[in-house]
Amino acid sequence: MSDAPSIPMSATLAADEALDRRRRAGEQVLPMAGGEIGLPVLPALRRRLAAAADENAYGPVAGSQALRAAAAGYWGRRGLATDPGLVVAGPGSKPLLFALLLALGGDVVVPVPSWVSYAAQARLVGARPLPVPITPGEGGVPDPERLRAAVTAARAAGRDPRCVVVTLPDNPTGTVASPGTVRRLAAAARELDLVIVSDEIYCDLVYDTSAPAESPARFAPERTVVTTGLTKNLAVGGWRTGVARLPDSDTGRALHGRLVSVASQIWSSPPAPVQAAAAYAFGEPPEVAERIAAGRRLHETVVRAVAGRLTGAGALLAPVRATCYLYPDFTPLGDHLARTHDVHGGADLVRFLGERHGIGLLPAGAFGEDGDPLRIRAATSRLYGEDDEQRTAALAAPDPLELPWIRKNLEQIDSALADLTGARTPRA
Repeated sequence: MSDAPSIPMSATLAADEALDRRRRAGEQVLPMAGGEIGLPVLPALRRRLAAAADENAYGPVAGSQALRAAAAGYWGRRGLATDPGLVVAGPGSKPLLFALLLALGGDVVVPVPSWVSYAAQARLVGARPLPVPITPGEGGVPDPERLRAAVTAARAAGRDPRCVVVTLPDNPTGTVASPGTVRRLAAAARELDLVIVSDEIYCDLVYDTSAPAESPARFAPERTVVTTGLTKNLAVGGWRTGVARLPDSDTGRALHGRLVSVASQIWSSPPAPVQAAAAYAFGEPPEVAERIAAGRRLHETVVRAVAGRLTGAGALLAPVRATCYLYPDFTPLGDHLARTHDVHGGADLVRFLGERHGIGLLPAGAFGEDGDPLRIRAATSRLYGEDDEQRTAALAAPDPLELPWIRKNLEQIDSALADLTGARTPRA
C-alpha cells in the first residue's frame, strides 16, 4: 500500500463536517464552504421517488431506457441532439467523472482554479493532473493558448495528456467562459487530439437565460463528453444521480463501451428508484421548470447581495453570471490584513473568518492555485434558512433579502467584513 496515491479528503466536505461539529456544539456558524444547495425537495419529485421504492432490481448498467431517453431530450432542448444509446447514467456526476477518467486513461488537463476533485480524481486513477490557468474572468476553461503550450511541453517530456476537463458555468468562480473562448478551446483540443470532458452541472443556473453557457459539444461534437445531474438545479445531492452524454463518433462509441465496462465493475447500475424520479425531472414538466427558475432567482439575489458587500469592503471580484459561488481577491487589502490581523494568504483569511466569526470558507489553494494567494471561495447556497419551512419561504419571497433569517446571515457577513477591514460600523 505504500505506493498508493496520497489523496486528501475533499476540501468542501471536510469544511462542511467541521462546521457541523461546531454547530452541534452550540456555536453560531455560517456555512459558506461547501456547495450543497440548501433547498427542499420538490414535492412532485419526492412523490416520484416514493412511488418507485419497490423497484429493487439492478437494471441496465448504463441506466434505464426511460432515464436515458429523458436525458437525451433534456440535451436536445438545449441544442445538443443526443442518441439515448450514448447516454450513461451513474450514482452522481462525480462518480461518472471518475469513471470517465479511468476509461480515457492518460494525464488530465485541469483549469486553475478548478473544482477540488478534478486533480484528486486524476491522481486516484494513476494519472497526473496538468494544470493550466484560465483566462481572467472566464473560469472553468483553461486558456486555449496556454493549453497548447502546456500539452506540447508535457508530451515532449514523455507525458501522455489525453483529455481536458472544463466546467461551464464554473465552480469556484461563478463565471462563464465566453463562446469565443470555448470555440478556441475546441479548436485546440482537436489539434491536440484531446477529449473534452465538459462538466455542465450548473448550466441551468445561468442568471440570464437568454445567454446560456455554450457547450464545447457545439464546436467539437466528435470529442466532447458532457456530464450533468440534479444536484444543483434541483438540490437533491443526497440522491446521487448523474448522466453523461458521449459523442456520436468513433471516439465516443469506443469510450461508451469502456465507460459501461468500468461502471459495471464499480456501481453495477444506478439506483432504480432514483432513476425513476430523475427521468421525470429531466423531462422538465412545468413544476420542475418553475422550481429551477425560482432557485435561480434566489441564488442570483443572494449572490449579488454578498458580492456587493465583498466589493464594498475592497475585494476584487469578476462579475458573477451563474451558480452560488463567489471568488473574491483580497490582494488590495494585503498590507492592512498583514499589519492588523497577521493575515498573509487565503489560508490565514479563512482561518480568521472561521475562528473569529464562525464563517466557513475555502482558500484558493483548495482549488489548485499556487502560493496561497489572498483569494477565497464563498458559497451562498446555505444562507436560505435553517429548515425547509424557511427555505420554501425564501424560494417564494418577492425579496428574500427582507426575510429575517437571511438578513441575519447577511449581517453576520457585514460584521465580519467590518472587523476585517477596520470599518467603523458594519454595513446596514
